[in-house]
Amino acid sequence: MSIPHRVLSLLRDNGPLSRAELPDRLEVPRPRLLAELDRMVAAGRVLEAGPAASRGGRRSTLVRLDPGLRFAAVDLGASSVEMEITDGSLTTVAALSEEMDLLAGPVAVLDRIGELLRTLRDKGHYERLDALGIGLPGPVSFREGVPVSPPIMAGWNRFPVRDTLARAHGCPVVVDNDVNVMAIGEKYAGAARTVDHLLFVKIGSGIGSGVQVHGRIYRGAEGCAGDIGHVQVDAGGPVCACGNSGCLEAYFGGAALARDATAAALAGRSEQLAVRLREQGALTALDVGACAAAGDAASVGLIREGGRRVGQVLATVVSFMNPSMIVIGGGLAGLGHVLLAEIRSVVYKRSLPLATGNLPIVMSALGPRAGVVGAALLASDACYGAGE
Repeated sequence: MSIPHRVLSLLRDNGPLSRAELPDRLEVPRPRLLAELDRMVAAGRVLEAGPAASRGGRRSTLVRLDPGLRFAAVDLGASSVEMEITDGSLTTVAALSEEMDLLAGPVAVLDRIGELLRTLRDKGHYERLDALGIGLPGPVSFREGVPVSPPIMAGWNRFPVRDTLARAHGCPVVVDNDVNVMAIGEKYAGAARTVDHLLFVKIGSGIGSGVQVHGRIYRGAEGCAGDIGHVQVDAGGPVCACGNSGCLEAYFGGAALARDATAAALAGRSEQLAVRLREQGALTALDVGACAAAGDAASVGLIREGGRRVGQVLATVVSFMNPSMIVIGGGLAGLGHVLLAEIRSVVYKRSLPLATGNLPIVMSALGPRAGVVGAALLASDACYGAGE
């Protein structure tokens, strides 16, 4: 990491610092650091912010990030998009969300994202973007910035997402798998701030995990590490969106839970689900959660069964990876304690005591913001590391 990148990241994470303390904090020779600071001031990345508190002798000068820095953070899901504009310190300046159908295709979806960004610009939230980070719900080649054969993103295979957005918005763009982005967000500002080996599990429309080793995302050779949703749990199971049978995602996730809830309602196993099905015409995972909270035994059973299957896969991952923490996030994390308790029970029972003796399994502290926090951090790294 270059000196400018280290300085800008330190100011991002700590706020204004004095010229006198930066060399010590970064362990860089003072003349070299001051020369780099002068170049960053000239480039408009940092500003002088008045005198620092006296440390004895001549008072030093505070430096801070340019308050005009702006990053766009985009978390694109199967059916919606979350978006934030942040300043250089990743403080939210503006936010919005909108339902969005990925099956409309990459051109229509990215054009709509551009329209939403321009709306925020026209409202005065930014004049120009310094970088943009985006998470996609499928496998991504991080080096190329393209999705690769994403099961739920028909028409997106190898579409140049990074290059398209970079041309449209005139700034560096980082594209990653959405679960990696959520893991990055949770490590930076959520429940995993103090751990080095993190497994972040997203349970939403699909299931995936982001893996951090020594505090850094592990993407694997081609960028698809952590894709636990397509681990086979039963060779004779239902067909998954990926084309194989019996994947974890085919048993539990938004679509699978809605399917099983509908079957329970039609079979007369749940009057509460049956009433909702008659009134709404269709059921969702949210209906299962609401009925479970109201004491519906069939809904509780569906959640427990899903948690059991997730726990079985995670127990294998725990034995292989030995993480410091498992964080559960995504839309179905809202199913709450019943889901978390079942996952914990299976993982603690099936994994070795040495791996689980000090292994917290918790819900995401950031909730639905994990993705945009991670995307903003990726955007800032792209901006601060530009030119390395």
